[in-house]
Amino acid sequence: MSTATQRYQCREIFAKAVCGKGRKFSQSTHSVTPANQPVQILGAWIINHKYKAIKSGDYVEIVGSYDLNVWYACEKNTKTEVANQTVSYVDQVPLSYLDGNMQDDEVQVLVTPTLEPNCIDAYLAPNGNYFVVEVEREFLVEIIGETKLSVLVCASEDDWSDKDLDLDLGADQLSEDLADEDEADELLL
Repeated sequence: MSTATQRYQCREIFAKAVCGKGRKFSQSTHSVTPANQPVQILGAWIINHKYKAIKSGDYVEIVGSYDLNVWYACEKNTKTEVANQTVSYVDQVPLSYLDGNMQDDEVQVLVTPTLEPNCIDAYLAPNGNYFVVEVEREFLVEIIGETKLSVLVCASEDDWSDKDLDLDLGADQLSEDLADEDEADELLL
């Protein structure tokens, strides 16, 4: 065996790592029907965003919901009310990178909403009976799992296995430790 082969070896190890990534931007349009005939929209916002995610093949499926709230004027601008509606969605985020060595047994799906659901526009429908609300959202997903890595292992130049070095010991403590080792050696003989 050559010296170079003896000094370096390639080994395979398993490590937990980011094994897949993906990102998806979505826009959706929803209609919200108010209790009373609206005159104008005074504001629109989204609250109570909830979601969960699972890996499914080469993508991550995010199932979520949020509440749309539209504040509006009614009765000839003499009253205001809030119309609300819970909206459900399913986003399939394609994984742009997926490690082929990943063990699929136990994976962890990390989801980061890079853009929480946000109302970008709200207006009265042409007939004036309901609101049209445009929403945008974006998610970043990462798959964490066990994967196989190849590492280069270098043989040690010095074999320190037979030496016990403790450089923080003072001279007195070192002498005591050596004396204790001598006593232990005598007991073993």
